[in-house]
Amino acid sequence: MKSSLAPGIRLFTSYSRDVWYRTSILFLTFLFYTAYHLSRKPISIVKGQLHRNCSNVVPPADLNITDNDTWCDWAPFDQDNYQTLFGALDNCFLVAYAIGMFISGIFGERLPLRYYLSFGMLMSGLFTCLFGLGFYLNIHSLAYYGSIQVMNGLMQTTGWPSVVACVGNWFGKGKRGFIMGVWNSHTSVGNILGSLIAGVFVSSAWGMSFIVPGIIIAACGVLCFFFLVEKPEDVNCTPPQQQHDEKSGETEPLLQNAANGDRSVNGAIMSESESPEATEEHTEAISFVGALCIPGVVEFSLCLLFAKLVSYTFLYWLPLYISNVAHFDARQAGDLSTLFDVGGIVGGILAGLVSDYTGGRATTCCVMLLVAAPMLYLYNYIGQRSIVTTIVMLLWCGSLVNGPYALITTAVSADLGTHESLKGNSRALSTVTAIIDGTGSIGAALGPLLAGLISPTGWNNVFYMLISADVLACLFLARLVYKEIQVWTGNAVPRARGFKEF
Repeated sequence: MKSSLAPGIRLFTSYSRDVWYRTSILFLTFLFYTAYHLSRKPISIVKGQLHRNCSNVVPPADLNITDNDTWCDWAPFDQDNYQTLFGALDNCFLVAYAIGMFISGIFGERLPLRYYLSFGMLMSGLFTCLFGLGFYLNIHSLAYYGSIQVMNGLMQTTGWPSVVACVGNWFGKGKRGFIMGVWNSHTSVGNILGSLIAGVFVSSAWGMSFIVPGIIIAACGVLCFFFLVEKPEDVNCTPPQQQHDEKSGETEPLLQNAANGDRSVNGAIMSESESPEATEEHTEAISFVGALCIPGVVEFSLCLLFAKLVSYTFLYWLPLYISNVAHFDARQAGDLSTLFDVGGIVGGILAGLVSDYTGGRATTCCVMLLVAAPMLYLYNYIGQRSIVTTIVMLLWCGSLVNGPYALITTAVSADLGTHESLKGNSRALSTVTAIIDGTGSIGAALGPLLAGLISPTGWNNVFYMLISADVLACLFLARLVYKEIQVWTGNAVPRARGFKEF
């Protein structure tokens, strides 16, 4: 009697080789960018420990603290201008990240993604650990911590264009918003894990709050080197566009196309007027100016500038805000701040689902940003009245603030990087992603800096700044929202053949 296959083996064999590879790519890139964000988060948790209310801290018995109100603080952050110094430290990272992002996309188009990502994660791990070593080496130099932040910011730019380009190589446009909405939860998962890991050590030895995440991202760099597959063609899997054509019945026998005067080069069907040389030209890396000319790139880039300004202000300042306003200690404030990222996971998935169903990426972002503005106002005024109110408001704000940010940096970037006007050029994705996220990173640098400068005048003013940024983000999408509404109402102006307006 022939034995039946074991249930586990039946499960494995029920899925195709393509499905297994695509699943592994989603898992690996999710893990890699989780590690990137995990290593960025500790600085926001440690701020509350570097400058504390020393009157609430029990001093050691052998310490003379006469006329010393800052005995428990870590120099140079024991001064009255500590908030400005924290803002400057954030800016060292974020300005370097914004500048490096524009360059990173160019390298990402021209270097093997596996090598580029592995190098970036190993170096990010090194500089994250060096920041934490300042605790054990008793370093009190602002220049030291600032220079470490600059180098870490530059190294972190290797991540986003590379992982988006890799996912874009493996997945087509169908359900892209939902897939990338789920996948983009790595940002929030990384923030949550970074907060929890840093919180474990922050009150005892804050240096380990950096060293442990640094080791984790370096280990992911080793994993990337051994296991990442950049493109389906590298392992003889089916490219996403060809899969779509097969499902829609468009891959008819080539003999039929040859009878109609078409030719095939490397499996691609071409007309007589399109030469192999033209196809090769389309695979060349796109120029910076050429990427800017893709319809929608400039609008979404400027929208992301202000959306990311809001998101990163929360990323770097929310634990300190909770600590100052609600009077929690550094660890409790860090744990509560993770609720903002939990909301961000839901918001990213919801934005992807809605934009897939409606086909309106810009409208989805605009609506969420408009609702986020009054929600931020409410959080500032009633968010700290009770623990229940804090939890609910943080979840709502995280969902509405991070939803548009997640959609633009993933599905929108992938859509624009594979735009029809590129005529099949698959090598534009990294450059387009870098331009959009690089412009957004300018806002990411401005937000924490402005928060550091404005917060001494009162947290109300910080929230007015964030609400204004949300409104400006909506304004930059106005033209694209108008075009999407025209399409829905059937009043769209016919396009020139072969060109698609976003």
